Amino acid sequence: MWTNTAAPITDSGQRISGGREQAVSASCEQSRRFDGARILVGVSGGIAAYKTCTVVSRLAQARCDVTVCMTDAATRFVAPLTFQALSGRHVYSSQWEHVDAQDPQHIALARDADLVVVAPCTMDCLAKLASGRTDDVVNLLVSAIDRRKTPVLLAPSMNEIMWSQPATQRNVATLREDGFSFVGPADGWQACRAVGPGRMAEPEDILEEVFRTLDERSKVNA
Repeated sequence: MWTNTAAPITDSGQRISGGREQAVSASCEQSRRFDGARILVGVSGGIAAYKTCTVVSRLAQARCDVTVCMTDAATRFVAPLTFQALSGRHVYSSQWEHVDAQDPQHIALARDADLVVVAPCTMDCLAKLASGRTDDVVNLLVSAIDRRKTPVLLAPSMNEIMWSQPATQRNVATLREDGFSFVGPADGWQACRAVGPGRMAEPEDILEEVFRTLDERSKVNA
């Protein structure tokens, strides 16, 4: 279980003191309450994967234990080495890669997580989660999560037309019914030069939801 700590840090990772404490954002101060929280971050193959770098960095600065898993498509947008450097931990990019020989299906990794975030969660990833497919390491790990104990937060990211497709909306409805939580998507500029719903929530919004969810979980388990 995570523990409370008082000294805040800046985005650059430097400790601050004295009058500068007033300049630290409320979200940064709040995040320090979750020292040691075990966060599993799943990254699927969308251009918004670059935003997830900020999410992982901020969680690591908050002293969370962050483990990143990536689909093969995600590694084409951001190198696993980037997330390894930001998290300070091994990055899982294949369901066939076994760092722990005693845990060939990564069940222990899923079981030990306090919270799971999938960002970006593409149209394809939503479809796989809704139908129970486990043909990549992100979906495999999420399938091993007991959502009665461990919240799973999805941050959808896709083109506005993809988001509006009936199949996507059916999958979202199914996932909500199955107990998944969502942050976003937002309206705005998209990499395809469209403007509309489907843009992944900003890192600050994802982090706010992560810390809120962890706070609720800690109260339930107190």
